[in-house]
Amino acid sequence: MTAKAVVRSMRLRTLPLSTAGVVLGIMLACADYTVPWYTIVLIILTTISLQILSNMSNELGDWLSGVDSDKREGPVYSLGEGGLTTDQMRSCIRIMMLVCCILGLGMIRASFGTVFRIESQILIILGGFAIWAAMNYTLGNRPYGYKGLGDLFVFIFFGLVSVMGSYFVASHSFNWSILMPGTAIGFFSVGVLNVNNIRDMESDADSRVTIPLKLGERRAKIYHTLLIVLGWSLMLIFTFFNSTGLLPYLYVITLPLYIIHLTGVWKFSGKELDPMLPLLVMSTFLLALLAGAGFILQ
Repeated sequence: MTAKAVVRSMRLRTLPLSTAGVVLGIMLACADYTVPWYTIVLIILTTISLQILSNMSNELGDWLSGVDSDKREGPVYSLGEGGLTTDQMRSCIRIMMLVCCILGLGMIRASFGTVFRIESQILIILGGFAIWAAMNYTLGNRPYGYKGLGDLFVFIFFGLVSVMGSYFVASHSFNWSILMPGTAIGFFSVGVLNVNNIRDMESDADSRVTIPLKLGERRAKIYHTLLIVLGWSLMLIFTFFNSTGLLPYLYVITLPLYIIHLTGVWKFSGKELDPMLPLLVMSTFLLALLAGAGFILQ
């Protein structure tokens, strides 16, 4: 086992998408409240640790199930190249579980002063569910990622939980209007998974159920277009009802990136879709960053 192999299995390129929602939630909270810097750091570190746990668990699950075959269109990871054994990967997963628990409890303690308040207890339960979801996408006895439920869980955790949860931890308050940007980021995040699944339709056909396999490629691209359009609509509606000037609309400068992305999704198929994945990831992260900055600056 080498450090390079472990880092490769962390899939650090996935972090911008997983942190987009929490960055937006934190910045929206900072626009209305004073948030301690250490709470912000712990929220982000907890999110990163959960994403790394998910990535390692997914790699092990795909490897054990035989999904990572030579027909797979995506990159090859450490198990496939022999950089890690399955036992070593299991050890890495156990370590990341411990890291998630330590950081998560530290985040709750830093924010609420105790882990025994009702708010803290609710967050602990939610954190336990987040760890379960991170590990069971492709791992476990009934991996939900193989049953067409990946979109739902990505929407919940990358969107609603990321934005609304981070806002709540940072501000100690609950604002129903935050549901709109949470849903928007959730739609964009599901879009990333959807493009990935459209690309992998051929290799996934014998091993898992995905939305594109159920819909077919053309309908999956229509579904994808709806995700992007609805996400943008919700962001604009939220901004309209919660802004007092033009600065909160700063994120609109990312719109051309989404148009380029949608054009590419309709134009390409298979491995040619690869560039559309990082484009949507970085566009979503940039949108979240600019939206949050706009509300802070207004």
